[in-house]
Amino acid sequence: MKTVLKNAGWVLTSLAVMSAVAPLATAADTKVSLSFAELEKRKKIYDDPTPIVKSLPIADVVKPEAVAKLTFDIEAMKKAWAEVVGFKSPDVVGKISPEIKPGTYTFQDRDRLPFKALMIPDDYNRFRAGAVPHAGNFAKITVVPTRQYYWALPIAKATKANAGKAKQDAKGYMADETYVSGYPFPQPSGPNKAMQIMYNWEKRYSLSDNYTLYARIFAFNKSLEKDFEGLNMNQYLRLQGRALQEPLGWYDSRAKSNNEAFANISVAVAPRDLYGNVVSLQTYANPEKNSQFMIYISGLRRARKLSGSDTQDALAGQDLIYEDGDGFNQKISQTRYPYKYELLEEREYLVPGYTLDGSTTMSKDKKEFVNFEFERRPVYVVKLTSLDTNFVYSSRKLYFDKETFQLLATENYDQKGRLYRTASTTSAFYPDMGMLVLSDFLGKDHIDAHSTYIKGFAVPAPQLTRDDFSLQSMSKHGK
Repeated sequence: MKTVLKNAGWVLTSLAVMSAVAPLATAADTKVSLSFAELEKRKKIYDDPTPIVKSLPIADVVKPEAVAKLTFDIEAMKKAWAEVVGFKSPDVVGKISPEIKPGTYTFQDRDRLPFKALMIPDDYNRFRAGAVPHAGNFAKITVVPTRQYYWALPIAKATKANAGKAKQDAKGYMADETYVSGYPFPQPSGPNKAMQIMYNWEKRYSLSDNYTLYARIFAFNKSLEKDFEGLNMNQYLRLQGRALQEPLGWYDSRAKSNNEAFANISVAVAPRDLYGNVVSLQTYANPEKNSQFMIYISGLRRARKLSGSDTQDALAGQDLIYEDGDGFNQKISQTRYPYKYELLEEREYLVPGYTLDGSTTMSKDKKEFVNFEFERRPVYVVKLTSLDTNFVYSSRKLYFDKETFQLLATENYDQKGRLYRTASTTSAFYPDMGMLVLSDFLGKDHIDAHSTYIKGFAVPAPQLTRDDFSLQSMSKHGK
């Protein structure tokens, strides 16, 4: 699949092709139709520093009454979240390599200053001019003062109200019926601290309880030649632990009785040989219950049920498996690919974890990342050692932001102990909403020397209902 576009003899570069795609966001709660063609007009993938978070604000897409329900007083959010987690990031960093101060640095400064002690290994290796075999290097970075990040006021209130309710057994596994909403372990502690951090990620929030993510996907071979280009529209409906959009808590009685966690539908808009294929994923809060995995194959005009355990399959053209979604998308299970969980470190790192304006971009010639702001962040480093040799990875090392519980980077090792795949995620932050969502994702295969870059743009989708995740909806999207 890595050469599917070349084999198809079709490259998606023109607005004419993308304009042929029907608008993807049209409903009572939206003000305008949002398509990939419109996104391309607003911000191109290459060499475009347009701050899309500001040039295409959510208020331009979603109706004012819907936006009003998702915006809150910034100072109130800062205060509430600091109380929830017990600190503010600017107060707990600055001790490692203090000579690296806010300012602009080039890759010539990398070895002159102690960046190696301050950066995640893969970020440090990418701090150089763009060069084969991988995309996503940083020839120049801007270090900014550490900022306080926070979640929306309702998430802070839900987390505070339910603090202490989530219970773990002697092995650290959470009894899911004890989780209500918000983050289950706002101040991880004790012998099962590593697993508490993982559960915070499993119950993570993103932009809104209902949202739509537009993903532009580009993959490059070891010569940095593009060998895949895709467009995916992804819709999400949170079914458990809703804190932002009514209904709160469980989405409905069905979700509660079936112990449903999330519904997700992914529509392939490009490349042409995947156009109209739709994947639907229904996940359950019960860690031992396999997800319901469906695919609508447009060429056959038929829906097929897939095995909920087939999540090690590679995604088309990408250096990812389904378990790699958002950097890590596995259930924490005692029976299905279980792990040994360890907290390796709690320390600060200099990371490109967040963007406030969406001006991040990639250079077309060298495939370098441009306009990424690095800042010192307090980080948890968690190691997962696989207890099942049938799993593709022998171990995984995850870097989580202590303040937001966001996953910043992932290192995956194969069964021979070799570094296999890495992932780095940058999130767009909306200060008036107190919300984070995917902005830039880089996945790298270190054995096959291949890279995947995903540029994301998301909008709240309060109009979504269960009907949008049904078989009928899948076939409608596929036509």
